[in-house]
Amino acid sequence: MMSGTVVDSSSPTAAVPDDISGSVLELDEDEDLEVFSKDTNFMDGSSLNASMQTSPGSMVNQYKFEEEEEQSDTKDIFVTVDNPESHVTAIETFITYRVLTKTTRSEFDSSEYEVRRRYQDFFWLKSKLEEAHPTLIVPPLPEKFVMKGMVERFNNDFIETRKKALHKFLNRIADHPILSCSEDFKVFLTAQAWELASHKKQGPGFLTRMGDTVRAVAATVRGVRNRPEEFNAIQDYVEAFSQKMTSMDKITQRIIKEQKEYLEEMKECGPIYTLWSGSEEELVEPLKMMASCLDRCYRDSEEHVQYLSSSLLPILHEYVLSTETLKAVLRRRDNIQAEFEAKNEALATKKTDSEAESKVLSLAWDSLVGKDPDEIRQQKQQKHKGEIKELKEEIDKLEDKLEWANNTLKGDWSRWQKSMRADLKAAFTCTAEKNMEYYEKCLAVWESFLLSQRTEASEGGDRDES
Repeated sequence: MMSGTVVDSSSPTAAVPDDISGSVLELDEDEDLEVFSKDTNFMDGSSLNASMQTSPGSMVNQYKFEEEEEQSDTKDIFVTVDNPESHVTAIETFITYRVLTKTTRSEFDSSEYEVRRRYQDFFWLKSKLEEAHPTLIVPPLPEKFVMKGMVERFNNDFIETRKKALHKFLNRIADHPILSCSEDFKVFLTAQAWELASHKKQGPGFLTRMGDTVRAVAATVRGVRNRPEEFNAIQDYVEAFSQKMTSMDKITQRIIKEQKEYLEEMKECGPIYTLWSGSEEELVEPLKMMASCLDRCYRDSEEHVQYLSSSLLPILHEYVLSTETLKAVLRRRDNIQAEFEAKNEALATKKTDSEAESKVLSLAWDSLVGKDPDEIRQQKQQKHKGEIKELKEEIDKLEDKLEWANNTLKGDWSRWQKSMRADLKAAFTCTAEKNMEYYEKCLAVWESFLLSQRTEASEGGDRDES
């Protein structure tokens, strides 16, 4: 049985951090920060797990997301990603991360596990989840490649950003009522490196994946004729939400960029006042006080920019990338419906086709070559019936598959909206509080400056009177 390093329950373990936002690097004005992966596998959703139920009624009863959430008030699996390590080999350099898992689930052999994973392992997990659950919303991953403008590939900012984003990725899966029960997720959390490598080789072969891709492309070209109105509404919402989040993401990046430039100017301003005080005897105290106030404001501003970079921007950008995931999920649902519609059209054509002309030509030719016309007609009828029966069976399977896809997507869509609104509300509320705290600190600094000058002026007036 696959199992990672079992952690002694009596030993101290890393706490599960609440904030998993990452550090942000400076980019050009109109460029997005690629903290999460835009990569989405283009599948038609044909490869469902063999263990999945195919009866729509039983699937609806089993997967009612909101009911499960209401009944499940206690979390039973906790995952922490930390302790990045760099590995250098003759052919590559890569980073691995420690993944600590605590769980009370009975399907796990132990309550605690510790394994090390590299980025490609996380990408494998995401791909497997999308393959097994094509119409569930799998959370986005950190970007695979180096961000533009980064001098060193594995510098501290990049590693910290990726670590926290990977932590969020796994915990979003752990919180999901279906994805968290995936066997691939369990293997990812518990298997040693060699066991995981062996498990990866058990996936579909190249020809199977190529066939899935061909069917997906064909379904996309064919399109959907009668998409249910509720999915049209979801698609319209996603498009509008994507535009809003993209704008917010870019504006926030621009604000951070401008504030960093302002910080650099403020950093240079303080020492100028200090130097100036050396040549102005009558202004020594005000100039030194100005330098001190600027230094304090600089520190407060730096802290504020760090919050925007590490907490607000990552959540905005994650939901920018989540919209790409949603679009891919809708495409996969549409691909299933397109295949279903195509099979129905083929069946209708098969039933209504008049083979009179072809039969006349065929029978005339068969007579010339000495074949029995009645026998040939009977063979063609049998073949025709067999093709119709086969099409009906395929349509029945596709109908179950489409209903499964519709029900899971509707349930997960409601769950995603609830999570998104809670995340953004929390982020905006925290940002408002941080803004108030920042401006109050700066206000207190400059009020202290004014108070000192008024006191000094009052003392100077008293001396003049005396």
